[in-house]
Amino acid sequence: MKDQPWLIRTYAGHSTAAASNALYRGNLAKGQTGLSVAFDLPTQTGYDADHVLARGEVGKVGVPISHLGDMRALFDGIPLGQMNTSMTINATAPWLLALYVAVAEEQGADVSSLQGTVQNDLIKEYLSRGTYISPPKASLRMTTDIAAWTAKAMPKWNPMNVCSYHLQEAGATPVQELSYALATAIAVLDDLRAKVPAEDFPAMVGRISFFVNAGIRFVTEIAKMRAFVQLWDELCRDRYGITEERHRRFRYGVQVNSLGLTEQQPENNVARILIEMLAVTLSKNARARAVQLPAWNEALGLPRPWDQQWSMRMQQILAYESDLLEYGDLFDGNPVMEAKVAALVAEAKAELAQIETMGGAVAAIPHMKSRLVESNAERLARIESGAQVVVGVNRWAGGEPSPLTTGDAVFEADPAAEADQIARLHAWRAGRDGVAVNRALMALRQAAVGGENIMPASIAAAKAGVTTGEWGAAIRAAFGEYRAPTGVSVSPSNRTEGLEPIRERVAAVSGRLGRQMKLMVGKPGLDGHSNGAEQITARARDCGMAIHYDGIRQTPADIVAGVVAEGPHVLGLSILSGSHLPLVAEVMEGLAAAGVSVPVVVGGIIPEGDVAALRAMGVAEVYTPKDFDLTRIMGQIVDLVETPALAAE
Repeated sequence: MKDQPWLIRTYAGHSTAAASNALYRGNLAKGQTGLSVAFDLPTQTGYDADHVLARGEVGKVGVPISHLGDMRALFDGIPLGQMNTSMTINATAPWLLALYVAVAEEQGADVSSLQGTVQNDLIKEYLSRGTYISPPKASLRMTTDIAAWTAKAMPKWNPMNVCSYHLQEAGATPVQELSYALATAIAVLDDLRAKVPAEDFPAMVGRISFFVNAGIRFVTEIAKMRAFVQLWDELCRDRYGITEERHRRFRYGVQVNSLGLTEQQPENNVARILIEMLAVTLSKNARARAVQLPAWNEALGLPRPWDQQWSMRMQQILAYESDLLEYGDLFDGNPVMEAKVAALVAEAKAELAQIETMGGAVAAIPHMKSRLVESNAERLARIESGAQVVVGVNRWAGGEPSPLTTGDAVFEADPAAEADQIARLHAWRAGRDGVAVNRALMALRQAAVGGENIMPASIAAAKAGVTTGEWGAAIRAAFGEYRAPTGVSVSPSNRTEGLEPIRERVAAVSGRLGRQMKLMVGKPGLDGHSNGAEQITARARDCGMAIHYDGIRQTPADIVAGVVAEGPHVLGLSILSGSHLPLVAEVMEGLAAAGVSVPVVVGGIIPEGDVAALRAMGVAEVYTPKDFDLTRIMGQIVDLVETPALAAE
């Protein structure tokens, strides 16, 4: 009997709820079989569109959802009772699920039959993605509140999606992906066990799903997924006593690797995406239940609907044209595969044991974060040296220009979306019952402080008209805010290969300056993708520079104040959310107002057309994903300081 295809999704959302609704309906008409909702950064971090930190971020990397009215518009004409919806949301997962439930009830759907997933994995947010709000213990409590509530109210819903995807994006090795993801699952299940009746716990274990990444090392990725299946089965059986096989199944969705997509020769990304998809579909016993693929041009900017359609067609051709689904597992009994799986399992168990000795995943966050930064640094060093080949980047970089990049090769989010969202937000606030809102917020705060399950109060708040920012403020008031470790130490690492000439230049410049040359790295706005900032900071440290990096989520005013206090010789700004123009402009204006003159360099996914605009603001250098050679970047940063220092002598 031929197997059924996996759920075919595209990760999508932009500008406004209405624009995203049109995109979803169009994708469903093209054959997409499930929804995967991307939310913008203010929504992910619990801010309203008119908050100072939301400036420039509204509608950029996903859809803004400020209140129940936005959620209604997002799913207008889409029957939630018949849909399988994945929502990539973590810190505000209770709130977005509450809004989803409220809309489903308005549509007349049976809430107990709703199917879908909230990602709801905060541990990986501290390690790699950065959209956390509260400290780890409070976040873990809200994660398991959702799971415990869905046990009765939404038994077909996946209340938590252990996400190793972003771990690989941060440089994780396969062993780190396996062990850190499973350590996260252990932390959640250990906490959840005390919140549900013993007879309900096996079914809840069966509802935990995973969201994984598949990279370009094809055989290793197949082995990793088979290792995940084995390790999860053993964990469920031996640690939690789950006897029914259906509750021990490793259920996962996947988006294949975005880290390896290249700005140079971007047409090569099509082959990469296809190969990576095969790694999570060929092995029947370790096959993904849902697949979403990036588009070929994501290293250039936001993909257009046509680009997403191309990625969707790859899935459909494999599922419907090939004979893959007509056969059993192609790798059972294969000695090469079995040996690789056994090695990964053994190494992951050893790493898991070490995390257990540290007190589990929550306690081990600083350790795991520092290891990810180190692994990513090792990966980049291999690419720089040529030991790890990236076609079109460090080998065979010449060739014909890509015809795909002529004209408008990426999608531009509606520049008027932010003003439109703010206007509708103000109208929403003006039109609601203020007394009901205040009553709902008071009940929400009491539930949070008093240890009650957060979901009933969140649903009541959604129906009362509370906004995302108000929900987030209540959570911050109850649990406090948190700044995760950066994973970058001040002390240099042991890495010396190829760095001596730069170190000598830094030492010479420092001598002329009369103090150690200093680089300050800032992350303005809500973009939590800190990998680039961490690697630049670490490489500057290894080159002998003094460094100052406070981590993510800074206002432009915070960064200007940091420059005044720290006195860096160069300021680096890292922005990957597409909000570089307004945020850099605000920083430059702030520096001018403070009377500070310092060279500024900017890195991010920056379209070629924006480079001139940044330089017109006074930015000295602009770096994009094509600039993989960090040592060369360090040399250019030294140039910015060396020339004025020589002139001053």
